[in-house]
Amino acid sequence: MAPSVQKITLSRSRDIPFHKLVLSQANVRRVKADVSVEELAEDIARRGLLQSLNVRPVLDAGGNETGMFEIPAGGRRYQALALLVKRKRLLKTTPVPCVVRDAETTILAEDDSLAENTQRVPLHPLDQFRAFLRLREKGMTEEEIAAAFFTTAQVVRQRLRLVSVSPALLDVYAEDGMTLDMLMAFTVNPDHARQEQVWEAVGNTGRNEPWHIRRLLTETTVRASDKRAVFVGLEAYEVAGGIIMRDLFQVDDGGWLEDAALLDRLVVEKLKVLADKIAEEGWKWVEAAVSFPYGVANGLRALYGSPVDLSADEQATIEALKAEYAKLEAEYEGAEELPDAVDARLGEIETALARFDDRPLRYDPAAIARAGVFVSIDTDGSLLIDRGHVRPADESPAEPEGSETPEADGADGDPGVPAVQRAVITVGGQPTEPEEEEEGIRPLPERLVMELTAHRTLTLRDAVALNPHVALTLLLHKLVSDTFQHRSMTGCLEAGVRHVFFPAQADDLKDSLSAKTIAERQEAWKQDIPAEDDALWDWLDRLDETSRMALLAHCVSFGVNALHEKPNTYGGNGVSAHGLKVRLAQADRLAQATGLDMVEAGWRPTFGNYLSRVSKPRILEAVREGAGARAAELIGHLKKADMAKEAERLLADTGWLPEPLRLGDQAQPADVPAGEADLEALPAFLAGDDEENPVAPVTGGDREHLSAAE
Repeated sequence: MAPSVQKITLSRSRDIPFHKLVLSQANVRRVKADVSVEELAEDIARRGLLQSLNVRPVLDAGGNETGMFEIPAGGRRYQALALLVKRKRLLKTTPVPCVVRDAETTILAEDDSLAENTQRVPLHPLDQFRAFLRLREKGMTEEEIAAAFFTTAQVVRQRLRLVSVSPALLDVYAEDGMTLDMLMAFTVNPDHARQEQVWEAVGNTGRNEPWHIRRLLTETTVRASDKRAVFVGLEAYEVAGGIIMRDLFQVDDGGWLEDAALLDRLVVEKLKVLADKIAEEGWKWVEAAVSFPYGVANGLRALYGSPVDLSADEQATIEALKAEYAKLEAEYEGAEELPDAVDARLGEIETALARFDDRPLRYDPAAIARAGVFVSIDTDGSLLIDRGHVRPADESPAEPEGSETPEADGADGDPGVPAVQRAVITVGGQPTEPEEEEEGIRPLPERLVMELTAHRTLTLRDAVALNPHVALTLLLHKLVSDTFQHRSMTGCLEAGVRHVFFPAQADDLKDSLSAKTIAERQEAWKQDIPAEDDALWDWLDRLDETSRMALLAHCVSFGVNALHEKPNTYGGNGVSAHGLKVRLAQADRLAQATGLDMVEAGWRPTFGNYLSRVSKPRILEAVREGAGARAAELIGHLKKADMAKEAERLLADTGWLPEPLRLGDQAQPADVPAGEADLEALPAFLAGDDEENPVAPVTGGDREHLSAAE
């Protein structure tokens, strides 16, 4: 005979007036972590009490029921009801649904309290998302859903955004196959096929971090912070039918532009319109591109323009600003620190005066007719216009003596005025209109020129050798012509500096401190150097010796070549192995003589310029040399991409340099002995899983004086 199964009996339910209920000190929840009685009270007021209280009869000293009931499980709900009673929104006599435990039960009150708080299972985020979705489908707005559940509309939008993830990936998440952070990363790109393709590629590998998933999903897009996107404008891109992908879960700098081809077309169209407008100024050519390589204007002669005259109102404004600036300076001359308002005003005045200094330049119309303009996009997305460059082929040829060729009549029939011409405009290297061929001027017979100038050359050599001052002026004249004016003729002196260009260069080369310093020095000299050849000679002849030597050094510097090249073993074009060795040795000697310091010049090892382009052993070697052995051990377990990123952080202020940038056998600085570096911990996602680094439990003070809470 089978044994009978003992049937369980559930505690009875009954409604008990609120004023008959009291909190029990047997409630195990003492620490009020993330509990809000205010929010729960509002929720009860809106929808009523969803869960009954667990109560026990209060007994007197003789073990008899007193008519009062204590609450070991449900204290937070009781406190919310008490708040509603206090605010006169609930009567003290209102019946409260309760589950009444038998007074003679052997189960302790603490047991009930612990069970209620530990047996409950938090709602899965996916269930929350699906519930929010159903509420929205039934007519509730995102703001209404947020108000009902005491959260923000942004959180609701984030949860609803999960609908853009492939159902297959939602199933993976539901089975704990990926983390919530990984799932949120997939919302960046709404293409389900691409999402599944990325998950197939990274799901079972060590490269499934959220940042890596986002990068793969956006690798064919363009960031909204890209200078092309800023130049065109997001609104214009969207009007043209472009789609912007956004990330609701982290800062995305405006999102990603999905249609790169459309963006490039809009960039070209806008550059074409702006180039056409600039061409109306009368330039012979206009080249427009997103960006130009470093040194694009080398070999071209720059025109010298004069600033447009100031109007009477502008001049009065300048005088007023200068007077205000002088008054403020005099008023606070002895102050250790300027008030914020005064400091801000001085900055505004300086900015306003600088705008007057940067006013447009006026050029000779005849010079404009054979010069051109470079139009590009600056790093901040603004238009960058570089006017006034003459190509060697467009230089005015010297007229032979006795020539009676009349000057071309201008548009109004006046001689000497250049005829109206249509500028040749190129955008991205492609001409927008077919270019017309221009008829060249035939030179004198080569044999005759050689015979006539041979006598003069021999005489000049003798004269120059007898006059050192003239010789130095002649050399400077040639070097300045090569460096600043890029004249098409070689001149009468077979000496010069061959500007060395860089066949391979990093993207950040033109933004380096050295490039900016050279450009500023070049511009400073250009402001003083006369444009005409005769005037240049006179100016150089009158220059003091200190300035002559400074100018000579500047011109010579353009010929410095410390580039490493692949030697040509077979003696053809290029440098030989011996020549390369001599070049680099002389470059080291020059660096020592000048006190070259690449760290002071602003070079730092970064993910892009070095660390991501070398092997992991190279990365570890760099960190070991620059930050110590302990730092290298700290990142030794990482994947290469993560290792390179962390190495950039560790080496940022160490002064470490790779071998090609060191001076001979220069030792690498180590701020502290190996293994003793004061290192910051790795970011959490690199240091390990949360399970391996559990959060320490919260501890409180005097537990006896804490109020009971659910």
